[in-house]
Amino acid sequence: MISLKSPREIELMRRAGRLTAQARALAGSMVRPGISTLEIDSAVRKFIVRHGARPSFLGYGGFPGSACISVNDVVIHGIPDHRKLEEGDIVSIDVGAYLDGFHGDCAATFACGKISSEAQKLIDVTEQSFWEGFRVAKAGNRVYDVSHTIQKYVESYGFSVVRDFVGHGVGMKLHEAPEVPNFGPAGHGPRLQPGMTIAVEPMVCAGDWRVKVLKDKWTTVTVDGSLAAHYENTILITDGEPEVLTDPGE
Repeated sequence: MISLKSPREIELMRRAGRLTAQARALAGSMVRPGISTLEIDSAVRKFIVRHGARPSFLGYGGFPGSACISVNDVVIHGIPDHRKLEEGDIVSIDVGAYLDGFHGDCAATFACGKISSEAQKLIDVTEQSFWEGFRVAKAGNRVYDVSHTIQKYVESYGFSVVRDFVGHGVGMKLHEAPEVPNFGPAGHGPRLQPGMTIAVEPMVCAGDWRVKVLKDKWTTVTVDGSLAAHYENTILITDGEPEVLTDPGE
């Protein structure tokens, strides 16, 4: 069942979203050659806890980190470890924070030092595809209007969207209804209504869209070894324009 949030719940989600976005920004600012993904994860955890919240991902389904940190051909769910980042890497960081009964969820891909022009294009297209989908995330439209818009934009640049993982509703639970794919035919899926809060998260591959999950049951990589990028915000459907809830504020 799709949960429609009350004005009070929406304000609490803004608070959780703001903290989550600030944690994402902190993590992104730390991306540089020589730092380990575990160091970034530790900083994210300490930041979230210091602000009276808990990391949404830590222990979720057994996940061992506070952030998913995915490098190069890792699409999502990268487990933080002692691996040190290298010049030219691209680093997708997915963060969630649970505050006062509600979750925020957001992600972005960051450049480690100087990266290739193809990698930068992939990052830029992935982020912009979110904003293209966001533009049509209005009451009265359907979920797949967002999905189709994202897919069309991504594929116009020769990239592909992952099919095996999708966005989702978010609120008191980290994953709620409805599912929000990044592909599919316009005019389908649940109708968007004011009070819906959804995580829209394009996962984009430079090559083929097919992915596989490694033996650790988390790390998800592109089958062809191509680069992947990820961009996500939690958004609110309103009576007018949609609102980004994972906004770091001033």
